[in-house]
Amino acid sequence: MKILITGASGFIGFHLSKLLLDRGDEVIGLDNLNDYYDVNLKYSRLDLLKQYPNFTFYKIDLADRAGIENLFKSHAIQRVAHLAAQAGVRYSIQNPHTYVDSNVVGTLHILEGCRHYKIEHLVIASTSSVYGANTKQPFNATTDTTDHPMALYAATKKCCELMAHSYASLYDLPSTILRFFTVYGPWGRPDMALFLFTKAILKGEPINVFNQGRMIRDFTYVADIVEGIKRAIDSPAKSNSNWDSNHPALDSSYAPYRVYNIGNNSPVQLMEYIQAIETALGKKATYNMMPMQAGDVPSTYADVSTLESDLGYKPKTTVQEGVAEFVKWYREYYKA
Repeated sequence: MKILITGASGFIGFHLSKLLLDRGDEVIGLDNLNDYYDVNLKYSRLDLLKQYPNFTFYKIDLADRAGIENLFKSHAIQRVAHLAAQAGVRYSIQNPHTYVDSNVVGTLHILEGCRHYKIEHLVIASTSSVYGANTKQPFNATTDTTDHPMALYAATKKCCELMAHSYASLYDLPSTILRFFTVYGPWGRPDMALFLFTKAILKGEPINVFNQGRMIRDFTYVADIVEGIKRAIDSPAKSNSNWDSNHPALDSSYAPYRVYNIGNNSPVQLMEYIQAIETALGKKATYNMMPMQAGDVPSTYADVSTLESDLGYKPKTTVQEGVAEFVKWYREYYKA
């Protein structure tokens, strides 16, 4: 297939592009290569992707309406994996306009491209952050509302989910939403905990452990995530013939629209995660215990039963295995 991947030089976009290229798909990669984090890391990812003859890259900002339209016009794209977004819960507190421009306006431009150029299936990356103030866990996409976001980042991603439903309803555009749960692994983002902890421990610097270490996360290895995205791309969303408007399921619709959690389904405490890093590095950390950060939540836990039953998704990488793979990559890439 010919597949457009937005955010192709990003962490997850890079891994997904490589997976699809390896199986023979043609990938059109889009990214604006912004400086939210080290651009050199993005270029290193791109250098690997450009070794594939079936990969084409465009540097375009999602907010560039004409640029996005021309991209759709220039290629007979069949399916779209929309991963590009301004990420980061805490960064959204300081830079709210960036999130609306990228996540909301940018997604509208992608939806318009999909509508006018008859895309077979649109897959959109969302986040576990949309569950916000919910405390009942594991989070269930069928029954749990997402109406109480705790940061603007989550609110913009929820907005993207709703816009996608409106296009599925108005224009019969098959759309699948995937809510990611704390993705980690090689080539990861430098602003994520695993990257920050590894860098600090190797330098002998203390690490900031928020909520006094009582955080719980459904850490999900990137290879498991992109396997799930691939399965979603291959299975266009269908309408739910049993959908009841008097008692509406929240993860399906009368329109061709589905919502899935995609996580490891096996949450661990932050201190266990840190211990896995220490083991992989062969070095103990010095802890700087901190209070909870604004906009953060103490725990995430994904119910992935519908993704498993519908698409055969089954995460298989333990935190210990995944962290060891990241540390191996980090040492090689940074010669640490």
